Amino acid sequence: MSQPYRVGWLNGKCVLVWRDASGKRKRYSLGTADPREAQRRAPAVYVELTRPRGKTVADLWKAYVADRQGRAILVTMQHTWKALADRFGPMDGDRITIADCRAHMEGRRRLGIKDGTLLTELGHLRTVLRWAEKHGLILRAPYIERPSAPKPQGRPLIREQVRALIQACDLPHLKLFVHLAYATAGRSSALLGLTWNRCDFERGKINLEDPTIDHPHKGRAIVPMTDGLRITLTEARRGALTDFVIEWAGKRVASVKRGIKAAGLRAGIGKVTPHMLRHSAAVRMAEDGVPMEEIAQYLGHGNVNVTRRIYARFSPDYLRNAARALELDDLGPLRPKEHYVGKSRSADSIDGVVVGATGIEPVTPTMSR
Repeated sequence: MSQPYRVGWLNGKCVLVWRDASGKRKRYSLGTADPREAQRRAPAVYVELTRPRGKTVADLWKAYVADRQGRAILVTMQHTWKALADRFGPMDGDRITIADCRAHMEGRRRLGIKDGTLLTELGHLRTVLRWAEKHGLILRAPYIERPSAPKPQGRPLIREQVRALIQACDLPHLKLFVHLAYATAGRSSALLGLTWNRCDFERGKINLEDPTIDHPHKGRAIVPMTDGLRITLTEARRGALTDFVIEWAGKRVASVKRGIKAAGLRAGIGKVTPHMLRHSAAVRMAEDGVPMEEIAQYLGHGNVNVTRRIYARFSPDYLRNAARALELDDLGPLRPKEHYVGKSRSADSIDGVVVGATGIEPVTPTMSR
């Protein structure tokens, strides 16, 4: 991403050079003749010199974007600002009320916008206002009321359901997508943009990182090629007409949402989304005891705590130590003395009875010869 400024020279000193909103060229001394030191100082100096001095949400939003250049969240914030600008843009950042938030939610709901989207929109507004308070642009960030987080709709699919989904896909590129999505746990955008030159059959690796993307985006991983996926990809490559792995009629595929949804209904699974395949793969790894750090790398998560928060509960050892601490070692009247008549793998025999999961059952005594 190109910088909105450059470092130049003036009278033997390094200066910051940029153009203001009117196009007029501006210069400001960076206080050093060392180019490396000048490059280090330049970003903070530029933000301080160009940040808006007003208190409106529009001013604060612009300042936040300038301060967070290079962050992936700014891509999403371009869209959320379109939804927030008309109502909140002219308002002072420290004067927003709960009534304003509710009016925004009601208006958006009338347009058919779901609460999950509203949660993101108002969450970004809250982020900007808290940032503005931290940087002294407003005295206090107001409380931003948001809808409750909707329950996750994407349930994990078991292996049999994934196989059934593949069988229900009526087009080759849909079958290939399901294979690829489950085996790589990749995001739909990464898979639809995957090219054959990033499928390394010799080393058995698939690189989901697209080198042509020049803007911040969510993390992508280099993952192993499973044996089953290698066979599927090998067959698909023989008939490839484009550089893209997922193609149809000699063209790159823009979306598979409708095709995957229809296949899910035909398979009797219900509504299936491409993201459910990624989620299902992560759940399967967690259930198999794969460490959270390894799952995070597979998913392209930059922060393992994100992975742990979502998938730790599927691990077979989840809260096992906590439960062990609550074990009652002394069973009192259920174990009056250490006299065992017999034993089985699933239950203990105590004083002529078997104490098992289903209750107390009599034991047939053994005859000694």
